[in-house]
Amino acid sequence: MNAIEIKNLTKEYKTFILDNVSFNVEEGHIVGFIGRNGAGKTTTIKSILNIVKTKHGDVKFFGLDLKNNENIIKNQIGYSSGTTNYYPRKKLIDIINVTKKFYKNWDDNLMNEYKELFQLDFSKTPSELSEGMKVKFNLLLALSHHAKVLILDEPTSGLDPFSRDEILEIFIELKKRGTAILFSTHITSDLEKCADDIVYIRKGKIIGACSKVDFIKKYKKDNETLESIILRLERDKHD
Repeated sequence: MNAIEIKNLTKEYKTFILDNVSFNVEEGHIVGFIGRNGAGKTTTIKSILNIVKTKHGDVKFFGLDLKNNENIIKNQIGYSSGTTNYYPRKKLIDIINVTKKFYKNWDDNLMNEYKELFQLDFSKTPSELSEGMKVKFNLLLALSHHAKVLILDEPTSGLDPFSRDEILEIFIELKKRGTAILFSTHITSDLEKCADDIVYIRKGKIIGACSKVDFIKKYKKDNETLESIILRLERDKHD
């Protein structure tokens, strides 16, 4: 079953067009959303979440139309854009106590599970956390209301390789719990380690949306790795 269904999303700016973007995210799948900076990843994600208004197109979560069920849906999804800057000297527990008021299904027991999983100390402040721990804190906030879908915009960007591997292991654990994850990235090794499916966007158009296995099978030449495939596709001037 599809956790997210995106059909013909179109958004026009003066210098960029998101052009009839369509793809699905299955329940319990990790989907890597890839493309160069400026290809349309962030615009697509913000359109999916109705943060920006599209010219036309439809988005459904769990079979429900976003436009008519936004409050219901947003209580069941988690969103994070990188390492969001909070009040640097507020304790994490204070930030949590403000955030939880926005979610009907916030669950302190579930929050404490993620606290243990992510090894977070709520007495600390954001200024005392590493970049990797900030990402984990964002994930805790995004998941502690029983989120069925996690949407992340460049969650591992700027992290050292060890911290990145930790986050990807967390993604795999969340997948085992049935969470659907859509994360944008330009780091090909992240896809190798955890992605089930790949959605590849270039210049506002979806070039490929399929399983990672099928993506490699479709575009591979000779003994190319996934990274080599993507680099070659980026060099290709033709769609």
